[in-house]
Amino acid sequence: MNNLQNETDLRAKLIQDFQRVRNFSLKIVEPLETEDFVIQPMPDASPTRWHLAHTSWFFEAFLLKEVFPNYKSIDDKYSYLFNSYYVQIGERFYRPNRGLLSRPTVKEILAYRKFVDEQVLDFLTDADEPTLQKWLVVMNIGLNHEQQHQELILTDIKNVFSNNPLFPVYNKLELKENSNLPPINWIEVEGGVREIGYNGSDFFYDNEKPVHKVYLNDFQIASRLITNGEYIEFIEDNGYSRPELWLSNGMADVESKNWKAPLYWEKIGDEWWNYTLQGFRKVEPSEPVTHVSFYEADAFSHWAGSRLATEFEWEAASSRSQLTGNFVENGNFHPSPVLNSADGIQQLYGDVWEWTRSDYAPYPGYKIPPGAIGEYNGKFMSGQIVLRGGSCATSKTHIRNTYRNFFHHNARWQFSGIRLAKDLQ
Repeated sequence: MNNLQNETDLRAKLIQDFQRVRNFSLKIVEPLETEDFVIQPMPDASPTRWHLAHTSWFFEAFLLKEVFPNYKSIDDKYSYLFNSYYVQIGERFYRPNRGLLSRPTVKEILAYRKFVDEQVLDFLTDADEPTLQKWLVVMNIGLNHEQQHQELILTDIKNVFSNNPLFPVYNKLELKENSNLPPINWIEVEGGVREIGYNGSDFFYDNEKPVHKVYLNDFQIASRLITNGEYIEFIEDNGYSRPELWLSNGMADVESKNWKAPLYWEKIGDEWWNYTLQGFRKVEPSEPVTHVSFYEADAFSHWAGSRLATEFEWEAASSRSQLTGNFVENGNFHPSPVLNSADGIQQLYGDVWEWTRSDYAPYPGYKIPPGAIGEYNGKFMSGQIVLRGGSCATSKTHIRNTYRNFFHHNARWQFSGIRLAKDLQ
């Protein structure tokens, strides 16, 4: 009876999770018009229609074609069009040109999603318990992979809308402000030998393992995120034109790309404005600053007489914190200010991804998983920086304190922000 109950529980959970995640992708695109689905304003961003198709292709490539010997896709060319970077699976359409394709249509892609959903649900309904267990890891990777693309849909459509002089509104929302912002407090964190990496029984990505030990000096970490108002002080103190604050490559980007403020900011008269998914509006000083690169975060930290935390310090500081925050489920799609002066470290999760000072590298003993699925994380462990904590576009069911996000040093279109740290004097 226990085995039967376990099988029933596993099957029901997989079906529930699959439907929840797949339906949420459709929910976040509801405010869009058909024309919005097809634009690609820069190589790093993909059209919304591509995200919807790629996440379906993922289940097709890594699950359906493996469990159904005679599986037939709606169109064999979809594997070429919607494969992202899985070299072992086959040729891929050139990423920067995804926005040049008008076909398959949005309607056809939604039909493709429905077709894949039906096949996956047939498998989950009919498979026996050993088979479900065998494919559990792939199912969970597929679901978490789709949640990553839900976040990308929001950040990419924000980039699309920001390029439109009409500044379209994705969602109407009265955003919060706080005229009584609490000051930054410096929270002391004891160092010593600390255990790093995922050590639980739920889903995790391979880059969060193996668990290993690191030695940390005692340090201090800021009680909250850096705000727009504080970042404006950096701008007004000529922060973007002082090479002593910047890494060499960062200064080169400032000069070549004419950075003068975070992405989406524009100065009109004496006031700063920025594009948000709620439209074009004045910069709210109490909100966490976002859409800054690692280079900008690092330069700001030098200007402020501090530094960024390493990813290991961040993980140690967050080890006892509750996983609460401003996530995508809140429906804000924008960072929120601290609304109280509670003790301890605030805003660790949600709001903005926090740049660390750590290069994205394998943990000691890490081995890339075999097969094409092993291309998910391992091959990117070079030339990127780790971010922690999730953002206002991240699902609360997707994040944990060992989660390692990673982007290039000059990436700005994600909801990325700044938390400061200091060596303990």
